[in-house]
This record gives sequence, C-alpha cells and structure tokens, in this order.
Amino acid sequence: MHIEEFRDYCLAKPGTTEHTPFGPDTLVFKVMGKMYALTGIESFEFINLKCDPEYAIELREKFDGSIRPGYHMNKHQWNSVYTDGGVPDDLIRQLIDDSYNLIVEKLPKKSKEELIQLSNEH
Repeated sequence: MHIEEFRDYCLAKPGTTEHTPFGPDTLVFKVMGKMYALTGIESFEFINLKCDPEYAIELREKFDGSIRPGYHMNKHQWNSVYTDGGVPDDLIRQLIDDSYNLIVEKLPKKSKEELIQLSNEH
C-alpha cells in the first residue's frame, strides 16, 4: 500500500478529516474529531491504528515484526502496522475499517447522529 492509497481510503470514510497536529511529518486522520489513524508523511513505514486489545495481540503474534505495539501510542489499544509488504493490503484496509469503527462506537450520541447525516449525503 502506498501513502496515496492509504490517504484516499481514509478520506473516503464519512466524517473523516486529515490533520498534522504533531508537526508537518505526521499525517493524522480523525472521524468527528477523534483520531483513528496516523502515519509518517515522508517515511510511510507504518500506520498506527486502534485495535481491539485481544485482536491486537493475535495480530502481533501472527504477523511478528510487521504488526507491533503502537509506536508512541497506548500499546494496549494501538498497533503499528508496517507497510513493507508483510501485511496484505486487504488486511490493512480491514484494520483501518476496524480502527474507524472502534472510534465511531465511542462517539457521543450527537456526533453519531451528525455522522449518520454525513453518511447519507455521500
């Protein structure tokens, strides 16, 4: 997966915006203001994604070295998914979806309602 494909995939999700709150080298994607994915812009080596804690451990064991505890993140809930070819692109897209959905599930009711409206406009 290339950074352009990653960026396009994230931006196609309802309510998604992109930001650089950690400086010009880190691209962050948020849904309704809550972060669900981030990566380096110049060096697209890995993507940090939120993950169910039990599934995160399972993925780290299955993709040893290609999926690791989230770099500079809560290691219990975030994984760093390396883009070196060790993880199939289809799985990366699924993990992006999972991260997005985990954040959406925790949104306040009002934000969820706004997101539904945005989804219907797409």
